[in-house]
Amino acid sequence: MIAGLGEYDVTDGLEAVLFDMDGLLVDTEPLWLETETEVMARLGAPWTKEDQERLLGGSMEHTVGYLLSKATRPAPPAEVARWMTDGMLRRAADGRVIIRPGVHELIGEVAAAGIPYALVTGSQREFTDAVLGSTGLSFTATVTGDDVARPKPDPEPYLLAAKLLDAAPERCVALEDSPSGVASATGAGCLVIAVPSLLPIPGAPGRLVVPSLSDISLATLRTLAA
Repeated sequence: MIAGLGEYDVTDGLEAVLFDMDGLLVDTEPLWLETETEVMARLGAPWTKEDQERLLGGSMEHTVGYLLSKATRPAPPAEVARWMTDGMLRRAADGRVIIRPGVHELIGEVAAAGIPYALVTGSQREFTDAVLGSTGLSFTATVTGDDVARPKPDPEPYLLAAKLLDAAPERCVALEDSPSGVASATGAGCLVIAVPSLLPIPGAPGRLVVPSLSDISLATLRTLAA
């Protein structure tokens, strides 16, 4: 079920803020690497950081397909997906999901200004809920990989988030860490702030690239939207 929203008084060009999760708000990429390596050991093949980079910002379906393409001991896709999810849930339960610098401050500013904000993640609902539960982060609306037919880099996730917030995509600022996520947000018509994690992201019209969320404030979002 997709979380909903209410009514908001937005007095400037910024109608909503849309946040990616993995690699942007929380430092889960090392946990994904551990889990992928663990699953590939069960599938009888090695795993490298370069393999992980190929999957950055992608869907579980894409991840499972790539894992099985390298496997020497094949398994049913649904079973591999379960291994992946269980591995990440176990690591989240161990308290290993770390919130990245600047997250609380930026979300706090956005919330205090009464601007709706959504989470737009390619992760499955089960893991997303575990991350939100362990970190205490909450959003006006959430869109997960389970909520769309076409995941990132398709624009559908960001178009859905904007619709849930009753916002025009071109008046939304999306914050992303991966080229796949940036492509999704850009394709939806959103303005983008990129905070690259594993892969570089070039600057472009309507896109600001910064090293950390600590470099972003509500004023930055409003200036980009203006």
